[in-house]
Amino acid sequence: MRLSRTTAYAASLLLAAGLALTGAGTAAAADNAAAEAYVALGDSYSSGVGAGNYDSGSGDCKRSTRAYPVLWANANSPSSFDFTACSGARTGDVINNQLGPLGSGTTLVSVTVGGNDAGFADVMTTCVLQSESTCIARVNEAKAYVDNTLPGNLDKTYDAIKAKAPNAQVAVLGYPRFYQLNGSCAAGLTENERAAINGAADHLNAATAKRAADHGFAYADVAGAFTGHEICSGDSWLHSVNWGNIGESYHPTAAGQSGGYLPTFSSAV
Repeated sequence: MRLSRTTAYAASLLLAAGLALTGAGTAAAADNAAAEAYVALGDSYSSGVGAGNYDSGSGDCKRSTRAYPVLWANANSPSSFDFTACSGARTGDVINNQLGPLGSGTTLVSVTVGGNDAGFADVMTTCVLQSESTCIARVNEAKAYVDNTLPGNLDKTYDAIKAKAPNAQVAVLGYPRFYQLNGSCAAGLTENERAAINGAADHLNAATAKRAADHGFAYADVAGAFTGHEICSGDSWLHSVNWGNIGESYHPTAAGQSGGYLPTFSSAV
């Protein structure tokens, strides 16, 4: 059907207006990202241990230029970016050592914390070096800590973040499951041990999500993003035992940061 000249003219005006509005929306989105004052807190999963390319100035904190906070900042050019996450950090370390950059002008905060409080490193060491029964007993001990002690520690941490950055959107990120069960691994831990460790990760994530929600924070679950990329999957985004650099064991690779943590964080904010 042929349009009249008047109809065509009106259509062209609508199209032009639509394009102008679309452009304005795109510009507004860019401006919003640029206006963010972003602070990245947390433990080794936020500092980027396992991803390599560490900032020499970060020392034992091992902050990687391939960690998801840096990747997000590079892509979004926030007005300011402070990266205080540190390998080995517990909730008390976040409170005492990482909150300096927070203030009333902070608009975005990310954090991973709780795994070290629950004894993550000792659990994995026990399971790698000792018997199945000892491993599962240690996992259950960690789960009891998550039930009885960790919630209070998370409350203190989240309260401290909110007090220092009352206007910020806070994204709390969880931890991946480590193993694909019945996967490609022919040696190493037993399937019972792998299942117990995965269950402990889910247990920790559930507790963290509950505390985050109770503080009005967004919880970003990375387990789904890592599904199909666990250890024993054949396409792992996680280091298994790395005897050459033991500290990187059971941490995300650079692909885990860019393919797992970054899109999960981006979706949450």
